[in-house]
Amino acid sequence: MTPEPERLALPGAEAALHRRAFPPEEADRLFKILRRELDWREATITIFGREIAQPRLSAWYGDAPYTYSNLTWPARPWPDVLLPIKRQVAALAGEPFNGVLANLYRDGRDSMGWHADDEPELGPDPVVASVVFGAARRFVLKRKDDAQVKLDVPLGHGDLLIMGPGTQRHWLHAVPKTTKPVGERINLTFRLITGC
Repeated sequence: MTPEPERLALPGAEAALHRRAFPPEEADRLFKILRRELDWREATITIFGREIAQPRLSAWYGDAPYTYSNLTWPARPWPDVLLPIKRQVAALAGEPFNGVLANLYRDGRDSMGWHADDEPELGPDPVVASVVFGAARRFVLKRKDDAQVKLDVPLGHGDLLIMGPGTQRHWLHAVPKTTKPVGERINLTFRLITGC
């Protein structure tokens, strides 16, 4: 039986953290396969009219294309390794996810800047589920309307964070750089692309 998740204190939003949703041995196995088999690429995005390389490697798999920051990932068939992960994450989140953005953070210099997963194809109030394999990193959130209201959530090997209603509407999130020695980290963010 799965233990009760930790509810995050996010005013105006629901978010649940399942520590070790994937037990250590299973998480170890999945990390190795994902690292080896996913089609990792250094993507280029456009921010304020400038093209920049994202400070991490990424891959998209899903039933529909996905676009953010003027970058469009085409629909791609799901690799076998992702299907049981998707089933488990969907069961815990209660959502029929149909796409996943995978990010590989190679070391502490790789990061994710402040953003919300609020693209139009995700609908007005999406649920996004984020599972981590590999090194623990800080995951930080801040209110869109008051940057002083923040929450710092360390996410580790096998942890699953479900960002529910209100999270993308009212909060931004990021994975900041760190100067501490840190190993590789794979993050899978499952989404539901609407209209496909």
